[in-house]
Amino acid sequence: MNPALERIVGWLRHSYPAGVPERDFQPLLALMRRRLSEDEVHELGDRLVADGLVPADRVDVGVGITKVTQDLPAPDEIDRVVHHLEAYGFPVNDDWR
Repeated sequence: MNPALERIVGWLRHSYPAGVPERDFQPLLALMRRRLSEDEVHELGDRLVADGLVPADRVDVGVGITKVTQDLPAPDEIDRVVHHLEAYGFPVNDDWR
């Protein structure tokens, strides 16, 4: 089992020692949104640079996040990738902030 899934299962077992009640199961799953790991943030930033997509814009970063997570990007996820790019001195298109 992957480490992120193990943490989720551990949290569920701790929070619901008798098991998740039927009425709570679907809302609980809806709250569990896929997030980029720190490694994925770095990989995505590196991929944007390697593909020549810097200065990056919101669309490029969002498409990259969607490819990794198979989910629409949240603003905080886009910010994490942008901060990674900026930390390494790569330009970011400020028009969309």
